Amino acid sequence: MNTLAIAGKRLTYLRLGTGAPLVLVHGFPLDHSIWEPVIPFLTDCFDLILPDLPGFGGSDSPEPDPVIETYAHALADLLSHLGLEQTFLAGHSMGGYVALAFARLYPRLLRGLALIASQTVADTPERKAGRYATAEQVAAQGAGVVADAMVPKLSVDPAHYPLLNELILCQKPDAIIAGLRAMAGRPDSSSLLSSLNVPLVLVHGQADALISVERAREAAQMVPHAVLVELPEVGHMPMMEAPEQTAAALKRLTYA
Repeated sequence: MNTLAIAGKRLTYLRLGTGAPLVLVHGFPLDHSIWEPVIPFLTDCFDLILPDLPGFGGSDSPEPDPVIETYAHALADLLSHLGLEQTFLAGHSMGGYVALAFARLYPRLLRGLALIASQTVADTPERKAGRYATAEQVAAQGAGVVADAMVPKLSVDPAHYPLLNELILCQKPDAIIAGLRAMAGRPDSSSLLSSLNVPLVLVHGQADALISVERAREAAQMVPHAVLVELPEVGHMPMMEAPEQTAAALKRLTYA
């Protein structure tokens, strides 16, 4: 792992492969390691950059009460540190929300966008309330609250449950709380998506129990040039459940 200091905070990331830069942004509440299954299929054509978002994995926690844009700014700082003027960007779930914020804030840095098991709509009032309630539970009881609730919904294959459970339990409670609050406060990005003039790839499992595949279908209808890849019998973790197909979809960024 590589380490970068941003405003006195440590940001960790993995970099490998050759080709056009592609930043892979993990979802909540996980870290860069979820992308490991797709790495062998991508290193021959991409300069892969896998950051741990602030607070997750080996990265230091952000300042209290971050917003989704906080994570997007961290990605921009990372690109600046690496001397990259543009990149392809792929975000999984919460990472997709971060990627959309990045597209809004730094459009000139974006060469293409992929949303994996993500969505453009903001939380409903009920969903927001649920996230805030979960944040309070995590503050009182720790990461296990989220692991118990999420792991059975992340994948259709129980073989992935032990690793996913371990990954969540390894995350810092304050990072989980910050992520929940940031997601609750994120804006609707539907209009942003429809205005994008870069390649757009949407990857979604048809059996996703956390974010319906309908969200990806709706997003694809908003963008005429979008590439929608639906994966049958795949849940919320396409990069783990169907790594080769997910990698093939990401390669379509280069000719979408």
